[in-house]
Amino acid sequence: MSAALLPPSAAIVYCRRMDEVLGIFARATFLTVVIAVGGSAAAGELAATASKRIPICHGYSCNYRTMLALGPGDGARFRSILRAGAGSPQAERAAISKAVRYFEQRIFRATGNRDLPQSEFGASRIRGQMDCVDESTNTHALLVYLAERKLLRFHKVEDKASRGLFVDGRYPHWTAVISDRRGTEWVVDSWYAPMGGAPDIFPLSQWKKRGVLESGALD
Repeated sequence: MSAALLPPSAAIVYCRRMDEVLGIFARATFLTVVIAVGGSAAAGELAATASKRIPICHGYSCNYRTMLALGPGDGARFRSILRAGAGSPQAERAAISKAVRYFEQRIFRATGNRDLPQSEFGASRIRGQMDCVDESTNTHALLVYLAERKLLRFHKVEDKASRGLFVDGRYPHWTAVISDRRGTEWVVDSWYAPMGGAPDIFPLSQWKKRGVLESGALD
């Protein structure tokens, strides 16, 4: 009913009651939005810290797999690390480097063995020692873990990349890869550094040119 059809006194009462009803509706709508947004944020927090078991490759070419359980405490740690890199793609790559270092510390606690840098010939099937296949597989698994939890703002995870066939004068080598929003691909190569050290992160196009066999040196 329109307030215009009512006597003046009744119209005033009608308008006041409508204001009350609309006020209640507005407050209810506001609370619904707040709860929805808060619930979404809470869901994001839970997803970022949810537990996950990741098979860790070692012994060269994934001869052995040890399950690493990343719990809520690990999730909170990764979230804190990546938040520090939320300002720019460059800052996020620096944060990814820190995340890899923390991840490798967790791997050491899981395997009980500290992996030596690069690969020693004859170390195949030695538990805890990792070649580039192991390293790239593990680093890729970490990157997927971070992406699943929406912790990567400026990068997405790509398939692993390889270079070298011996016949082209280079060692065969594998690495994990990410790409930025411009489409530039970046390696996250943890093979060269000691366990828990900073991985190499630079453009894949440059990485592809490296690994030349020169006096047995690995670059």
